[in-house]
Amino acid sequence: MISIERLCVDRGEFSLRDLDLRIEENDFFVLMGPSGAGKTVLLEAIAGLVPISGGRIRIGAEEITHLPPERRGISIVYQDYALFPHLSVAANILYGLHFHPVARDQRRRRLDELLTLLNLRGLEERYPDTLSGGEQQRVAMARALIIQPRVLLLDEPLSALDPRLREEFRPILTQLQRRGTATILMVTHDFSDALTLGGRAAVMNGGRIEQVGRVDDLFRRPQSATVAEFVGMKNRFAAAFSGCEARLGELRIQLEQPPPTGATMVAIRPEDLWVSDEEAAPHSANSFTG
Repeated sequence: MISIERLCVDRGEFSLRDLDLRIEENDFFVLMGPSGAGKTVLLEAIAGLVPISGGRIRIGAEEITHLPPERRGISIVYQDYALFPHLSVAANILYGLHFHPVARDQRRRRLDELLTLLNLRGLEERYPDTLSGGEQQRVAMARALIIQPRVLLLDEPLSALDPRLREEFRPILTQLQRRGTATILMVTHDFSDALTLGGRAAVMNGGRIEQVGRVDDLFRRPQSATVAEFVGMKNRFAAAFSGCEARLGELRIQLEQPPPTGATMVAIRPEDLWVSDEEAAPHSANSFTG
């Protein structure tokens, strides 16, 4: 659905270089990475909000590289909501149709559907400064969805919410995913968001994609030290490899399969370690005395 080929963006001291990424139709894809990795720049390039210096972007079969933002069929929701303080909830939501005029009955129908979907019923005449952070986020989401976009871009949608509101908002995102009416690309620096919401994900660092795959693959099989650190693999050791064996000094660890060519480290998750005062059987793999 979203196809990015050799994308380049120059932003002064920061740039995206020859970036490739493919996201399937109706997928909920999570883009992760530390602050300054280039995640928001990539979102804004897809939305047409920053100029690109090379490469191309496609939505389905259509190339949108040089289309203006309002003709891309894309909505973007930022972490600071960007609601109009002088407009009511209903007017804020309907403003999303500013560049997408539809018949009055369709406007009303779409508004009613979104008020129900995002639990905003009864708040239509309220103003943003009277709403909680979670309510403001839901209004921003409704404004983005009312144009029925092909692609919904979410830039750190949960980062401004406190832990309780984050837990309340995640099921809403899951419900949007199940509706399957738009391809969703969400940016986050919190790996727990990806574990809860995403099917496929990518980790960015320094303007480049470090790894793409299923969330559990990134979690269990990171392909670089950057990805391992981001997903919380704290036990990382330099190692030499021979077939399915990792050598850490005098220690020998048996692997399930040979590592990728060029591998230089082994990572061990703490939940995979067992400590026992009983001596293991002589044939037990990866059993050590300490």
